[in-house]
Amino acid sequence: MTRSAALAAAGRRPVGAVVDASDRAGARVRVFPQRMPRPVRMASPCAERSVRRMTNSPLRVLVAGGGVAGIEALLTLHALAGDLVDLTLVDAQPDFIYRPMKVAEPFARGLARHYPMADVARDAGARIVADAVTAVDSDARVAHTAGGAELRYDALLLATGARSVPAYEHALTWDDQSGPDHLGGLLRDIEQGFVRRLAFVVPPGPGWPLPAYELAFMTARMAWDAQTRPQITLLTPEAAPLAIFGPQATAEVKADLEAAGIGFHGASYVEIEKGHAPTVVVHPGMRRIEVDRVVALPNLRGRAPSGVPTDDDGFVYVDAHCKVTRVDHVWAAGDGIVFPVKFGGLAAEQADAAAEAIAELAGADIVPQPFVPVLRGRLLTGRGERYMHHVAGGGGGGGSVADHTLWWPPSKVAGRRLAPYLAARDEPSNRGRGPGMAGLAVQTDLARELETASA
Repeated sequence: MTRSAALAAAGRRPVGAVVDASDRAGARVRVFPQRMPRPVRMASPCAERSVRRMTNSPLRVLVAGGGVAGIEALLTLHALAGDLVDLTLVDAQPDFIYRPMKVAEPFARGLARHYPMADVARDAGARIVADAVTAVDSDARVAHTAGGAELRYDALLLATGARSVPAYEHALTWDDQSGPDHLGGLLRDIEQGFVRRLAFVVPPGPGWPLPAYELAFMTARMAWDAQTRPQITLLTPEAAPLAIFGPQATAEVKADLEAAGIGFHGASYVEIEKGHAPTVVVHPGMRRIEVDRVVALPNLRGRAPSGVPTDDDGFVYVDAHCKVTRVDHVWAAGDGIVFPVKFGGLAAEQADAAAEAIAELAGADIVPQPFVPVLRGRLLTGRGERYMHHVAGGGGGGGSVADHTLWWPPSKVAGRRLAPYLAARDEPSNRGRGPGMAGLAVQTDLARELETASA
């Protein structure tokens, strides 16, 4: 595919051109319980914005981190501000990896595609520095890198993400870095009948529970095919299965768990004791569940550069437009900010909010919109997929769930510009195949589009 085709997928459309009305509604997010109650420090959407620059020089924008948030921000800035910005991406990795599909690889349900970082940066109109930002001098507007470089900026967007740390000592920790490699041995033991009791655990604290459900579903299906059928239990602090997606999704996922023979323990906080076999101690109630193996999601810690204020776990405080509090000319988006849910789709929405604010500062004729969490989740089950849509801050009713796509492109990460950009790179022939959406640079609820078209 040509560069122009990839850029067309990212689209130069007015902000919010085809976004659901519900996507701009709501306030707070209902999430699974946290390790400690911690308010999300987001300023009012009407907080004072930066004054637009009065200069003919392009705004020097430095984006630190080439994950979902970083690439979404670059594509958005390129689409909204064009020549008004001079874009630089700082990331030491050679490739952008579509990590949400890492969970599918051990089960041959999909691949985490790799995209050369240099190509992605060039498509977004940015130069690339193969390094990592380690410190920020906000007074001098200089970012220091691990390689000793000093990069000057007019606006800095931190998309440095979070790092995984094991939540439990006596458990196999799943993350999208090393999890696929570690899971292979466990799956072989299950196929050979050596594992009869297995627990999947979601720890408390900021995170994203969906992979634990996917691992449980796909492991149960693999064991069914192998005719070993171990007892599988899912333990999570959530009050109900994937409650963050609303009651409709909860009801469907609960039925799927029961059909797959997976035991569910909600509102549960666990300890893992190591004996002849691991024992999962469930709180409250001190219930003891003996298992052969435990697979747990990790705890997350922020990895902000020094010089940026963070909470005790290294996460950055931001306002409603994702501007870092108490620091001028710095924004942040993605897993590295203080927000209880860590998910690629939300990271992209945060990046859009930050990029719009920066684009306005550069002189673009737009009105920046605050970050409002809208969840679009694609759940891999043993039998297929569930598509779930919910306005997490309210205003979206009980949410939507279906076994067919509710948005287009039907990706796991619903980035307004990242998703169509990657879809165009992967399968150019699929562009425009969604109902009434040829060329749209936005993720849209298909059910609502079809209702509008038929009215």
